[in-house]
Amino acid sequence: MARLNALYMIARAGSGHIGSSFSSLDILSQLYLAEMAEGDLFFSSKGHDAPGLYAVLIGLGRMAEDKLHVLRRLGGLPGHPDVSIAGMVTNTGSLGMGISKAKGMLMADHLLGRRRRIFVMTGDGELQEGQIWESLLSVPKDIAANLTVVVDHNKFQSDFSVERTSSLGDLAAKFAAFGWHVVRADGHDPQVLAKTFAELCDVTDKPKVFIADTVKGKGVSFMEGTSIDSDVEMFRYHSGAPKADEYRQAIEEIEARLIKLTAEVGSGAIEVRRTEKPVVTPVPAESVRLFPAYTEALLAAAGRHPELIVLDADLSLDMGLLPFRESHPGRFVECGIAEQDMVSRAGGMALAGALPVVHSFSCFLSTRPNEQIFNNATERTRIVYVGGLSGVLPAGPGHSHQSVREISAIGGIPNLVMVEPCCPEEVGPLFDWCLAYDGPSFLRLASIPFVTAARLPAGYRPGLGAGVTLRGGRDAIIVAAGLVAVAQALAAAERLENDGRSIGVVNLPWLNRVDAGWLAGLVADVPALITLDNHFRPGGQGQYVLAALAAANVERMPRCLQIGLEDVPPCGRNDEVLGEIGLDAAGLADRIAHFLGEAPARR
Repeated sequence: MARLNALYMIARAGSGHIGSSFSSLDILSQLYLAEMAEGDLFFSSKGHDAPGLYAVLIGLGRMAEDKLHVLRRLGGLPGHPDVSIAGMVTNTGSLGMGISKAKGMLMADHLLGRRRRIFVMTGDGELQEGQIWESLLSVPKDIAANLTVVVDHNKFQSDFSVERTSSLGDLAAKFAAFGWHVVRADGHDPQVLAKTFAELCDVTDKPKVFIADTVKGKGVSFMEGTSIDSDVEMFRYHSGAPKADEYRQAIEEIEARLIKLTAEVGSGAIEVRRTEKPVVTPVPAESVRLFPAYTEALLAAAGRHPELIVLDADLSLDMGLLPFRESHPGRFVECGIAEQDMVSRAGGMALAGALPVVHSFSCFLSTRPNEQIFNNATERTRIVYVGGLSGVLPAGPGHSHQSVREISAIGGIPNLVMVEPCCPEEVGPLFDWCLAYDGPSFLRLASIPFVTAARLPAGYRPGLGAGVTLRGGRDAIIVAAGLVAVAQALAAAERLENDGRSIGVVNLPWLNRVDAGWLAGLVADVPALITLDNHFRPGGQGQYVLAALAAANVERMPRCLQIGLEDVPPCGRNDEVLGEIGLDAAGLADRIAHFLGEAPARR
């Protein structure tokens, strides 16, 4: 039943993680129905399996049934666990942290005289994160008996099999070498699960790890990934939502099994409730995407730079790298979910004369290997970092994946230049600039399709620290960067024009570099300057712009307004989240109008 409900939640939301939700559900059901005593805690370190956990809690009556309909919606259930939701123990989604957090909780319990067990689930791909192995080293004896780690060993990660991506080797021996009591068993058979947890309960002198052999997508025949062959094709159901025909087929398969099982145990017929399919706003035909342009630019650059090597952190599909991998297999390095190792590998490559181009989601690439990026920068080598999933959108996965702090995280690293294109036509020129730059650079890319009116002038070439005017204006100038922010700035300016205001929009692709002379000329004839960040306001591009303006010693200082995120962004549908935080065109127009004061007479 939890599989049925989890599948419904993901299909209704339009996104989610079916594969790991289904592989973990038999373990979750066993834990919550038969193993955990009152006060015991469970949480998933990987967090991708949140829909499965939500479905179990709803089935137990610990979460309201109407929550089935609000996965990844504003005010509903986040795409990854968040402590604001009842039953969620800790925020997860950023990988590798779970065992460390459980140790901290148990150490506090010991200090406060409280006794409870904590069960932590990790993914097998997650075991590539270095923090996992740090967390295994030191487990105080006072808490060891109360800590159980369950590895959802479903053999697949984001793109390909774990074996193909970064083999774990003899996993049981590795855990045992760290002093853990290890068992390995079937993660889907209820009787085996009961026996395994009973055995673990009797172990009181060591922390325990249960390597559960599971099947990703378990419970729907055509979704199941069962091979550990290094040549297996990409697993299709790691994330996203099933197509309509796939959903119907999967539902029918699960329902048929439910009817059979309930008849066998004599529990009576189940009731299946059907709801209206939500109206899904189609992606507008005029939407543009940045990653096809990036893939094209990368392939072209490979032809010009035989020393170029691509590194990836298990995101080759999302980062548009599959064509490069197919055409240049000897120059493609899959590092797995190990960002620190990847960035330092790139540092070594650069020292040896190669030109590394490093890829991951911005939320992980700018923060987890932050020290490694700084270390590479101190060696004054040329490395290009490319971050996807940048900005507040997509909002469905939640704050662990909404990258809105990378400018503040690495923008101050000496010599590192950060850039962000506002449209597909700007991707190639900016990437080429990064490749030619004699130092480290970071290319920030939005991953979603988005409608934009941004059009670059003919013959556009990026100049360090200088922007390009996309729309002229007399009352104020908005300075922004990136697909989403520039598009919303242009749309807000169009709205304000209807109220008699003349608002200009400037695309400044340089996130942490501003040419003070260019900026002084830009504001010479306008009374107000507005900066717009698809990023936290503190530490964002706007602060670099305003600092450059202060240093420019202009004769007449314009009034200034800095707009950006002020708090952790919410999870939800893209349009509703942009509206909630006031970064949609309507919200921006209202805020700018209020800042400028009474509207002028129409010109």
